[in-house]
Amino acid sequence: MSTGTIALTRTLRSIARISRGGLTLHLSEHHGDGSPGVHVRVMMRGVESFHREISSKGYRFMRPGLETMPWGMIETGAIDPFGNLIRFCEPIEPA
Repeated sequence: MSTGTIALTRTLRSIARISRGGLTLHLSEHHGDGSPGVHVRVMMRGVESFHREISSKGYRFMRPGLETMPWGMIETGAIDPFGNLIRFCEPIEPA
């Protein structure tokens, strides 16, 4: 995921599109599109710099942490406007 702005576009009342770099996520609260509370994992490079960027925004209600997972990943996450958890993950390179 390249650096730059994150574009949030409402396409319909119950659907939003988030895009950044070459990634586009379509988020929906429409009945039948999925259950509330879905978890999505996005594999990417640069999780630490992405975390610094979103943390610097000072969002009042969303302050995601940065976690080193026992399975060899570094991760951060966010909850979308429809209550779904999006985890941004990067494999830790062996030393």
